Amino acid sequence: MYTVTPMSEKLAGKRILVVGGARGIGAEIARQAEQAGAEVVVAARAGREVRVDVTDESTIARAADSLGGFDHVISTASAHHDVPVPELEHDRIQAAFAAKVVGPLLLAKHFATRMPAGGSFLFFSGIVGWRPKAGTVVKGTANAALAALVTHLAVELAPLRVNAIAPGITDSGAWDRLPDERRRALYDRASAASLAGRVGTLEDVTDTALWLLGAGWVTGETIHVDGGSRHR
Repeated sequence: MYTVTPMSEKLAGKRILVVGGARGIGAEIARQAEQAGAEVVVAARAGREVRVDVTDESTIARAADSLGGFDHVISTASAHHDVPVPELEHDRIQAAFAAKVVGPLLLAKHFATRMPAGGSFLFFSGIVGWRPKAGTVVKGTANAALAALVTHLAVELAPLRVNAIAPGITDSGAWDRLPDERRRALYDRASAASLAGRVGTLEDVTDTALWLLGAGWVTGETIHVDGGSRHR
């Protein structure tokens, strides 16, 4: 008889590293994983207890040496450079790719050998990788490159699993820096462009992330959590 294992049982006792877990989506994933019984270690670029800057390999190496093994490693790191092509800056282009592509490679380099066969990496891409628009060429290309990267890492690191999530516009706190009127306008446009008729929530993204951690037969995939927006 087929039985469904509750998520609380799949994550109970697992050790999870969340890079970028101090706020937003990362913080909510950490909170929900802890509620499901996992031991969660939160790392951030400016972390007081655990510092991991994905653009600085030495911080990744030190964290791996000091923290030991994990069942799952998650990174939500990003470094946006959303400007028209004539205004692009070399160092900021490199920083964007360092966060989305080089950082995941270095996390894999230093943590993969310390992970059990059932372990996984989970990275974060984004909808702009599939819906190009003016002013987002760096972010879009970096996000699309990450989707390619997870397929290659999944092959090389097997039986470890490697996946990514590509959220659409999500009310995660990332847009709170905008004035209220501009934020509402952004959400209205995103809702109109979504087949689901709304923007995403933290719960939408977190539910997918926790599912992927326990989805033992899913690897090399980028899961789109965008309400179908990329199909408009």
